[in-house]
Amino acid sequence: MIVDVQSQSLTVYSGRSKALVEPLIEEFEQETGIRMNVRYGSSTQLAVALMEEGRRTPADVFWAQDAGALGAVHQAGLLQPLPPSSVADIPSEYRNAAGTWVATSGRARVLAYSSHRVDKERLPESVYDLVQPEWAGRVGWAPANGSFQSFLTSMRLLDGNEKTLEWLENMKNNNARSYINNSALLQAISAGEIDLALTNHYYLYRFKENNPDYPVAQIFFKAGDPGNLINVAGLGILASSQKTTEAEAFIHFLLKPENQQWVADEIFEYPVHPDIRTWSSGRELEHIQDLAPSVDLDDLSSLEQTLTLLRRAGLL
Repeated sequence: MIVDVQSQSLTVYSGRSKALVEPLIEEFEQETGIRMNVRYGSSTQLAVALMEEGRRTPADVFWAQDAGALGAVHQAGLLQPLPPSSVADIPSEYRNAAGTWVATSGRARVLAYSSHRVDKERLPESVYDLVQPEWAGRVGWAPANGSFQSFLTSMRLLDGNEKTLEWLENMKNNNARSYINNSALLQAISAGEIDLALTNHYYLYRFKENNPDYPVAQIFFKAGDPGNLINVAGLGILASSQKTTEAEAFIHFLLKPENQQWVADEIFEYPVHPDIRTWSSGRELEHIQDLAPSVDLDDLSSLEQTLTLLRRAGLL
C-alpha cells in the first residue's frame, strides 16, 4: 500500500510493550514517512482511557496485547469497520465477526514442565487435573497476570463461574505457588521450586534462544481444554479517526509476510498470516487451532467478573 504522506502522523495507543514493537514502529516510519505518536501502557488501562475519552480521543489506532481489551472497545462502539482489502489475507478466526479488529499475532496457553524431574507421559490431560494430590505444591501460576486472567475468563465462559471458582479454590488448597509473571514461572521450574506452570508458549522459546539446553519443556492439554486458550494481539481503527488512510497503511504493514515473519523470528509469537511458519517447530497457528477451546475472543472483555472470582478465592 502506497500512501501520499506529506507531514502526516498517526497516533497509536499501544498495549504492546515498547521493547517488543518499537523496531516495527520505526521501520514503518522510515518506509512511509508517517510520523508515529505512540502512547504505551497496559491494554486494559488504554481501553479504559479510550472509553473515557470517547470520540474526543486523540488516538487513531488501538493496538492491544489481548482480544479482551479490543472486545471492550469494540462493544463500546468506538471502532470502525476495517476495509476487507486490508485483512483479506488473514483467516476469519483472527478477525472479529463485526470486522472492526484484526489480529497481528497469536499466543497459546501451555503447560510448562521440568524436563528433568517430570515424566511427560504422566502429565495431566486437562487443566482441571492439576488439583490432584500428586501435583500438590508442584504447580506455579500467576493470578495477577493479564494472560492468566484472559485464560480464566475463557474458563468462565466455557464452564461457568461456579466451576471456575471451585477450580481456583482447589488449586489454592493444593498449594499452587503464585509468581509475578510468566518468565518468573519458567525460572522457578528451572530452579527446582516447582515442576509445572501455566504460561504462554513463547516465553520458553525466548529462554531457549539463549540456552538451548534450558531444562524446561511444554505441552498442550487435550483438545478443547480451557488451558489451551489461543489469544491474540490485534488492532482496530478508532471510529473518530480522521486518518483512516494512514491507519490502514499501518495495518497493511503489520500484516505483510516479511513483518509477520519478523514477529515469528524475533518475538516468538505465532504469525496470523497463513503462509508464515514459526521458528521453533514449523507449525502454523492454524494447525493448533483445533486444540483451542471454542471461545469468541470478543467475549474475553468480561474481565471484571473474572477479577471478582479471583478476589473471592483470595488470590488478588
